[in-house]
Amino acid sequence: MTARTVAQAIHHVLGEPAELGVVAWDGSSAGDTSEGARVMRLHGPRAISYIASHPGQVGFARAYLQGDLTVDGMNEAYPYEELALMEGFNLQLPPLRELPDLVRVVREAGVRLTQLPELPDLETPSELRKLAHGIRHGKRRDAEAIKHHYDVSNRFYEMLLGPSMTYTCAVWPREDATLEEAQAEKYDLICRKLDLRPGMRLLDVGCGWGGMVRHAVKHYGVSALGVTLSQAQAAWAREKIEAEGLTGAQVRHGDYRDVTERGFDAVSSIGLTEHIGVRNYPAYFAFLRDRLRDEGRLLNHCITWRSPDHVPMRRGDFVPRYVFPDGELAASGTIVSEIERVGLEVHHHENFRQHYARTCAAWCQNLSAHWDECVAEAGLATARVWGLYLAGSVWNFEHNTIQLHQVLATRTSAEGEAGYPLRASFA
Repeated sequence: MTARTVAQAIHHVLGEPAELGVVAWDGSSAGDTSEGARVMRLHGPRAISYIASHPGQVGFARAYLQGDLTVDGMNEAYPYEELALMEGFNLQLPPLRELPDLVRVVREAGVRLTQLPELPDLETPSELRKLAHGIRHGKRRDAEAIKHHYDVSNRFYEMLLGPSMTYTCAVWPREDATLEEAQAEKYDLICRKLDLRPGMRLLDVGCGWGGMVRHAVKHYGVSALGVTLSQAQAAWAREKIEAEGLTGAQVRHGDYRDVTERGFDAVSSIGLTEHIGVRNYPAYFAFLRDRLRDEGRLLNHCITWRSPDHVPMRRGDFVPRYVFPDGELAASGTIVSEIERVGLEVHHHENFRQHYARTCAAWCQNLSAHWDECVAEAGLATARVWGLYLAGSVWNFEHNTIQLHQVLATRTSAEGEAGYPLRASFA
């Protein structure tokens, strides 16, 4: 059907879903707009400018983040139902024969299609602008990417993540466990997998707010060095370490590649591999190998694609545009292969996909409980970004689009000594 109104044009782009009505600022409507129906509302011409300039995820996201698009009854802290509905839509541009009519409609509505509005305070820089900060995954550019994502505000993350200040997948020991219990279980499981014992030395790369460092020192008697590229994370972690009197814990602000110490008994990488870049895996895992003593252990914990055939994230997708600049994922088999390729021996490989769905849902609950405070701290648009991102993550983990894998390996000696038991007891 040829689009005759603004609302009909947008409804058509969405694939004319029966589950969603559209109402535009000019009074036009399309689809089911009856009382109680789910209705998308366009509040001005700028909404169409955003959608027309990027008629996929980014266009609709821009309009929503700016308040030019709303959906009746949507929970902004957890828009799971709306995102699940959008996943079923068949976004499509009108056929060529309908374009003249569509152009006429939007012009009559006051839309200037030559404008390509952007949200520079929220979006990651374009690829061209990012080149000013160096090559992809160079030290300077990585620092800029980490600053974009992790230096929102420590107070914002305290409300979002809860007391553990842990922004990685939790491990739920039982159905009724709390988020804090699940995060503590995650750290403890990693300590058990690494077979940490008093007097050992642990290196935690990409240590965040120092949760792993503090848990290992407090409960396993090791000395631990954590490294993070986020200045805000490092400052928060140091204050916490000092308050808890953990003399064996240290958090350093800097690039993991600048760690010169060697001979560690164990290395943990929890949620860092996503920032490394697939092409850099050989150098990354070789670097971690070289930090270990013979028979030392590596635990790598990261988000993965469910299949090696998955299409990589594109600049035009929501997550790389708004959340993870330069972020890259690979299938778990790629992670295992690259770890083995540098000479480490893989002993155990485990998928925590369902646990991450629960974790993201718990973060959404925290965001919802502290919505007004989070908006006051970081701004409405930023809070909306996190609501979309986390709700979308719940959906993707639940539907097995993405997974979370832990891979345990040893630096086995030239004589074949791995320091690994015949049967592991950490489960």
